[in-house]
Amino acid sequence: MIADAALNAARRTAELTALAEEPAVDVVVIGGGITGVGIALDAATRGLRVVLAEKHDLAFGTSRWSSKLVHGGLRYLATGNVGIARRSAIERGILMTRNAPHLVRAMPQLVPLLGSMPRRDRALVRTGFLAGDALRRLANTSAAVLPRSRRISPEQVVDLAPTVRRDGLDGGLLAYDGQLIDDARLVAAVARTAAQHGATILTYTAASDATAESVQLTDQLSGETFGVAARAVINATGVWAADLDPALRLRPSRGTHLVFDAAAFGNPTAALTVPIPGELNRFVFAMPEQLGRIYLGLTDEEAPGPIPDVPQPTSAEVSFLLDTVNTALGTALGIGDVIGSYAGLRPLIDTGEGRTADVSRNHAVVESESGVLSVIGGKLTEYRYMAEDVLNRAVRLRGLGAGPCRTRDMPLVGAPDNPGSPVSLTTHLPESLVLRYGAEAANVVAAATCRRPEEPVADGIDVIRAEFEYAVSHEGALTIEDIVDRRTRIGLVAADRERVVEVAREFVPAAG
Repeated sequence: MIADAALNAARRTAELTALAEEPAVDVVVIGGGITGVGIALDAATRGLRVVLAEKHDLAFGTSRWSSKLVHGGLRYLATGNVGIARRSAIERGILMTRNAPHLVRAMPQLVPLLGSMPRRDRALVRTGFLAGDALRRLANTSAAVLPRSRRISPEQVVDLAPTVRRDGLDGGLLAYDGQLIDDARLVAAVARTAAQHGATILTYTAASDATAESVQLTDQLSGETFGVAARAVINATGVWAADLDPALRLRPSRGTHLVFDAAAFGNPTAALTVPIPGELNRFVFAMPEQLGRIYLGLTDEEAPGPIPDVPQPTSAEVSFLLDTVNTALGTALGIGDVIGSYAGLRPLIDTGEGRTADVSRNHAVVESESGVLSVIGGKLTEYRYMAEDVLNRAVRLRGLGAGPCRTRDMPLVGAPDNPGSPVSLTTHLPESLVLRYGAEAANVVAAATCRRPEEPVADGIDVIRAEFEYAVSHEGALTIEDIVDRRTRIGLVAADRERVVEVAREFVPAAG
């Protein structure tokens, strides 16, 4: 049965009340990142009664700190991990053509061929791009969705990346990968699709005392606590997984990005892709993003110790990213050009040796002594596959009466084929609105009850007031931070954040 996909405070209150009155479900999923919401969607579409509990907001943790890339697995092919490379290419194709064609598009990746780049390295990059083409074909993703790689002229390089170094420029190598308009928007879309299929999505709800058959839930807003009986409890809390099962061994790795105004890179239309000196399969990317920004990333640094709610970049990482990208630029960028930054922690499985950059991105499903099933490791691109894997395990171990996985061909909320999508899009809508909401874009404006719904929330920011309202009325935002930092991502630039906080306050007047 298809239900309303809207998440909001009223729905949350009603579902908490209903759960407290009838606290027995098939599956409880702990964690509201991309893996957790993916599991909730898989469970709901198999006919299971599922509850997802997230202590903070959707995409509060690692799932909002990625490079916004849907990788085809080329890097893993280079390290000999054919399995994860092939799966990544397949999952990328599923996202781009079936699940979320409105949120994922082809991103051109440009490697400039500069005089400082040895011929051997040029040949390695070209070979790698050809291998990427082969992966795309193996995954049955057409060249109409992801164009073939090719060599381009110096003039074409400059057209795509105007600030590239000109002296010694001998053309470039161009390839394509998948790019999300935003990772947190993908999480929200998956969560809302799960709700559309009957899942209970509870943000600001902490889980504790988890066992194979029960979990305590605490409403972080009211303080009320109650127990829930479940036939399966799944821990999908990422880098915090060991908080629920101390036997788990994770090795967090920090990935840092810097944020620039796109003008600092000449408003490029391709991701400038710069090989890291001394590395065979690692690059720094300067990627054009929404809101007229460039994200420059990323690092891969060991991050031992307590897990912070919001990781912070280090000065060494900032210097590394600037130094690396400057090798490919005509005019060097400095710290004064950086308008924001962010860092996220990868939930890598601890293999006990080597650099984090070399640790496998495979995932694992582990059953704890208490009977909780934990899914650890993995990468954003494979979230759907990971969810299918852990649900298959739960169905088998717990004898759940579930149907087969249906998510491979499941259009998310906003995709043209989703049952809740409008019949057609009106043509007058801003391109930025369509990129963020897909087939729902018209509804964002039509559903607005606020004053001046199509007015920008601030001068020079292409987010309209109706989007702030929609975040609260349909996307589960409960606080100013939810709106500014996760549903719209304005908050990545502190100066912009300051300009819109009071506007956001209009839509959540009770927020602090």
